[in-house]
Amino acid sequence: VQLQASGGGLVQAGGSLRLSCAASGRTFSGYNVGWFRQAPGKEREFVAAIRRSGGTTYYAGSVKGRFTISRDNAKNTVYLRMNSLKPEDTAVYSCGRRAYSGSYYSGSSYDYWGQGTLVTVSS
Repeated sequence: VQLQASGGGLVQAGGSLRLSCAASGRTFSGYNVGWFRQAPGKEREFVAAIRRSGGTTYYAGSVKGRFTISRDNAKNTVYLRMNSLKPEDTAVYSCGRRAYSGSYYSGSSYDYWGQGTLVTVSS
């Protein structure tokens, strides 16, 4: 399993970005996928997750209403649309495959991670 996050960059507060998490493998549609972020000097925190069918999503309270997670199984890709960005959203964003059990909100439930992509929001 290989995951690769992309789409980060520098944006002004109030702006938008869309991150992509591309996966290898023919079984991508069987993966539950989550996005986490880690800001400098802070612990990694949960952002959003989506079940394999795409029908169920989960969000951290700090991003709910501003971020939208979605997936296109035909393209082996999970997206994170981020609107109304704030300086406190600045972090390295990584995607991971949730293992077969465990909370969607906990990083310890994920067994494969992609390289992160840096999002910087200027005030």
